[in-house]
Amino acid sequence: MWTLTTGKDWASLREQFNWVRDMEDVPQDPVHHAEGNVAVHTRMVLEALQQLEGYKQLPAQEQEVLWAAALLHDVEKRSTTVHEADGSITSRGHSKKGALTARQILYTQIPAPFFLREQVVQLVRYHGMPIWAIERSDPTRMIIETSELVNTRLLSLLARADALGRNCSDQSELLYRIDLFEALCQEQDCWGQPRGFQTPHARFHYFYKEDSAPGFVPFDDFGATVVMLCGLPGAGKDTYVQQHYKNWPVINLDEIRRKHKIAPTDKSGNGTIVQLAKAQAREYLRRKQHFVWNATNITRQMRAQLVELFVTYKAYVKMVYVEVPYARLHAQNKDREAVVPKHVVDKLVSKLEVPAVWEGHEVVFVAG
Repeated sequence: MWTLTTGKDWASLREQFNWVRDMEDVPQDPVHHAEGNVAVHTRMVLEALQQLEGYKQLPAQEQEVLWAAALLHDVEKRSTTVHEADGSITSRGHSKKGALTARQILYTQIPAPFFLREQVVQLVRYHGMPIWAIERSDPTRMIIETSELVNTRLLSLLARADALGRNCSDQSELLYRIDLFEALCQEQDCWGQPRGFQTPHARFHYFYKEDSAPGFVPFDDFGATVVMLCGLPGAGKDTYVQQHYKNWPVINLDEIRRKHKIAPTDKSGNGTIVQLAKAQAREYLRRKQHFVWNATNITRQMRAQLVELFVTYKAYVKMVYVEVPYARLHAQNKDREAVVPKHVVDKLVSKLEVPAVWEGHEVVFVAG
C-alpha cells in the first residue's frame, strides 16, 4: 500500500517536509481562521478528518489518499497569501497552485502510483468547491465536471474536515453548504462516481459546448481520427507512436524544429513551428486522413487550442497521456537525439496538468 509517510505526528512531519515547516509562517484571516496560522489549521483538519465516521469506514488506501490531501490542501497558501488594503488576509488561487505542487511532490520526491497521485492532486485542487458550488452560475455542471476528476465522496469528507478544523462564526453554514453539495451529487448520479454518459462523444460534447445538456447524445459524424500525444520530454511518446501508430503520418514538433534549425528556447521561433504544424494538420483534416500529433501538450490551455482546431474539421480526438517514473524520465531524456536540459524538464514538471477524461472524445493514460 502506498503511504505518504509512516511518521504522522506533527513533529515528524515538520522534520521531514520543508513545506510543512513553511505553514507555521503563513497567517490566516482571523474572521475565517481564528485558530491561527496554516500549520495550526492543518493539524486541526487532520484531527477532524480522522474523527469522521465516513473516513473510518474507508479502505486503508483511500484513507491514506485522503489524509495526504488533507496535509497538502493548503500547501500553497505560503505563496498566495497577501494582506489586503482593508486589513483582511486572502490566499486566492492557493488551491490551483497547491494542486501543481502536490503533483510535483508526489512525482519527484515521494513517488505515488499514478491514479492515487492524481486523486490527491484533484482533492487539493477542488477541496473548497463543496462550500462554494451552490454560489456558481451553474452548480450542476460544476459538480458533474468535478465528479469526472475526483471521487466526490472523498471530496466531501475533505471539505467537512476543512470546515471542522477551524474556529469561525459561520462553521454551521459551511457544513450546511457541504450537505447541499452532497445532495446535488446524489441527484445528478455522481456521488462517489463519475456521472454516466451514453457515449464518449456525449461526454465530450457536454463539456465542450457550454449550453449542452448531460443527457444529449450527438450523432457521431467524424472525419479523421487525430491521436494527440501528451507528456514530458523523455516520457516515451515517440516509442508509443512506433508501437501503436507506426504507419500513420506523424506531425512531430521536435522534428519540424530540427528541420528548420530553431532552438526549443527560441520563443518566437516556436510560434513559427506551431503554425507550420497546424498547416500540415489542416491538410490531413481536409482530406479526412488519420494522423498523430506528437508534442508535449502539458497544459490544458495548450491542448484546448489544438482540440478546437481538430473538432472544427469534425475530427475524432484520441488523447494519449504518456508518463514514466521521474528518474526514468531523466534517463530517457538523456538518450534522446535532442536532449532537453534537466532544469527545463523540471520546470515543465512544475507546470504539468494531466489531461481530464473529458478533454477528448477518448483519453488514454499510459503511466508506469
